[in-house]
Amino acid sequence: MNEVVGSHDLLLVTLDTLRYDVAVELAAAGRIPNLARHLPGGRWEERHAPGSFTYASHQAIFAGFLPTPAAPGPHPRLFAASFAGSETTAPGTYVYDTPDLVSGLAENGYRTVCIGGVGFFNKQSPLGSVLPGLFHESHWTPEFGVTAADSFENQVARAEQVIARLPAEQRLFLFVNVSALHQPNWFHLPGATREAGDTRTTHAAALEYVDRHIGRLFAAASSRRRCFAIVCSDHGTAYGDDGYTGHRLGHESVWTVPYAHFLLDPAEAAV
Repeated sequence: MNEVVGSHDLLLVTLDTLRYDVAVELAAAGRIPNLARHLPGGRWEERHAPGSFTYASHQAIFAGFLPTPAAPGPHPRLFAASFAGSETTAPGTYVYDTPDLVSGLAENGYRTVCIGGVGFFNKQSPLGSVLPGLFHESHWTPEFGVTAADSFENQVARAEQVIARLPAEQRLFLFVNVSALHQPNWFHLPGATREAGDTRTTHAAALEYVDRHIGRLFAAASSRRRCFAIVCSDHGTAYGDDGYTGHRLGHESVWTVPYAHFLLDPAEAAV
């Protein structure tokens, strides 16, 4: 990462609440082609979330603790705060002397931008202001939130606007919290009803919706220079698994998440 930070733009996308099993099934079935073509080998990596709900997981992610590979470690990290005795800080780790990655990149000359999605990014309360408050610039409107059927399209349009007005030489760290997977998501499945509610099937339909528009985000993020992208879930969610529903609980459907990182070249991302 020490060769990437400073020369590349950076994109972090959290597909809020996306289940690993659903992500894997859709990739294998060819139902998320725009994401799958960027996944190494066309497959998601299985990882464990650093938290069981959005706030906890993002606090960890912004501290450099991305989802952990689901295999015995230790696993060297991409980013880490300077911390004596860290066993996951390796020679290739980008180390910063601030409390979080966002401010660390800011000190390195990056413009840091947050495009929020779920309520922890809505800036409508002190709690909803903590995470977006880490960034130079943060954006949220109800049109980006969980109840908007076109939320991700609106988020992508805002990202395009932000990037278009940046000076060409300004390096960018863009974070997008995608709300479309989070409940309620029933409206992403044709024929589904509010009364029937959310299901694993409507969750999958929401991921297909995101895939239809994510190519625009990738193209914008890499429009000025090469971009290093991380796409992952912050946690999963249960739909009746073993009697559990929702998240902020310790179940496999919540702790196991999809993860990928890859490079975006302008010509490739625009395809």
